[in-house]
Amino acid sequence: MGWDPALFLELFVRSWELWWAIWPGILLGLIVGVLPGFSPQNTLIILLPVTLAMQVDAALAFMVSLYCANHLSGGIPAILINIPGSGGAAATTIDGYQMTRKGQGQQALVLSFVASVAGGLITSVAVLAFLPLLADLGLKLRSVEMVVIILFGLTLIAVIAARDMLKGLIGGCFGLMLGAIGTDAVYSTPRATFGFLELYDGLPLVPVLIGLFAIGEALAMVEEETIIGEGAARAGAQGARWADTIDGLWMSLRNWWHIVWTGFIGLVIGILPGAGAYIAAFVAYQQSRLWSKTPELYGTGHPQGVIAPESANNGVTSGTLVPMMTIGVPGGSTAAVMMIVLQYQGIVVGPRLFTETPQVAYGVFVMMTVAYIMMIPLVLPLARYASKVVLVPTKYLVPIIIGLTTVGAFADREYAFDMGIAIVFGIIGYIATRTKFHVTSILIGVLLGPVFERYLLRSLRIGQGDPMILFSSTVGNVLWAMLVISVVLPIWRDRQLARREATSKKGAS
Repeated sequence: MGWDPALFLELFVRSWELWWAIWPGILLGLIVGVLPGFSPQNTLIILLPVTLAMQVDAALAFMVSLYCANHLSGGIPAILINIPGSGGAAATTIDGYQMTRKGQGQQALVLSFVASVAGGLITSVAVLAFLPLLADLGLKLRSVEMVVIILFGLTLIAVIAARDMLKGLIGGCFGLMLGAIGTDAVYSTPRATFGFLELYDGLPLVPVLIGLFAIGEALAMVEEETIIGEGAARAGAQGARWADTIDGLWMSLRNWWHIVWTGFIGLVIGILPGAGAYIAAFVAYQQSRLWSKTPELYGTGHPQGVIAPESANNGVTSGTLVPMMTIGVPGGSTAAVMMIVLQYQGIVVGPRLFTETPQVAYGVFVMMTVAYIMMIPLVLPLARYASKVVLVPTKYLVPIIIGLTTVGAFADREYAFDMGIAIVFGIIGYIATRTKFHVTSILIGVLLGPVFERYLLRSLRIGQGDPMILFSSTVGNVLWAMLVISVVLPIWRDRQLARREATSKKGAS
């Protein structure tokens, strides 16, 4: 796994020669990412006969570019219409949509694009430079560490609850309760499935995401003429200029360090097999708010609230390929499809890959770097024109959203039952929105609850029922300490702020 400059230069030149495979992958990935429910793995499975017929380097270039572009474009509907294109973009809705409501949709899109491209680019280069080290990291982080990492994401429920404690906690607990539907992780005993076989694997995440956000938001849109009302916000959207794109770029440059460290959060979480982009996005958002000097601005349309989840979301892309290439375990479903193509071509992934075919092992990450570079001139001009979507009357927008997303709910598992789940959760999402419950807190519970239970029970089984197993790892104990700081620091900071305000009022009187 040594560093060979000549090999990397050759791979870099070869990747640019594969532009004819990368560009279609980028364009298709952008389209798929905008449509909720249409995932990159489903698209690649449909196109599997095509990729199997291609040469291995061209097939990898196409798949990697589609994967990266999909993660980037999921933030577009999240920002413009409060509907995440994928689970990884769910955290982007919190501040991205608020920026759109304030007439800063174009700036929010630019922030999202720059954070996505820069986060993906930086982490891809980091993987090339530190691949052996990152492979060891993936082996050292086990179930015990995953329990703590998921708890970081779950604490975001408390952050949301801080605005309205009772409603936030009710929403989070309701989501955790829904996440328990299915068969339990130890004895496979059905829980709250009501006899439906389709629920034995738990609530399907895509229909739940589509229902809570897409259908729920569409039902709420019916009550308004357009997404943004009259006033300065509408005037800003109508008069979208290149100056707004430059303004978004300037916001991104001012937060360059924020892009870097949240991107690395995504990279580390992406290396863990089974950890999804949504975990990385929620953890990055929670950590971004924790260490911010202005945490009270999060949820009101704060630029860093858009940057953190988008950078982490795209940092995951290179991370998920690390365990596949180094130990032969795919880090996600998209990586599993890539693994099928490699095995069909006679390439066995794992440690021997770096000695037998290093051009494939390292070439994947070089192609990813080139794909992100190629996206830059394509996505930045897109922000100006995509932001006009908010001006489309809802009477045209709502039927399109409900039609496409209902099909998307079906496309994931191809069960008509899932379309019914999407509609049920759409009603739940609409009621939650109308009654001022935060939909994101419900989604966090549904997404992270089952994963947390699975890793917790696995850890306890390893420790033969002894809960002290959760504190048996040095890395885990460091993470526990960081988690305690994450919980205690905001409380301490809020109390300090309250004392200062009380002191200033006394001084003024």
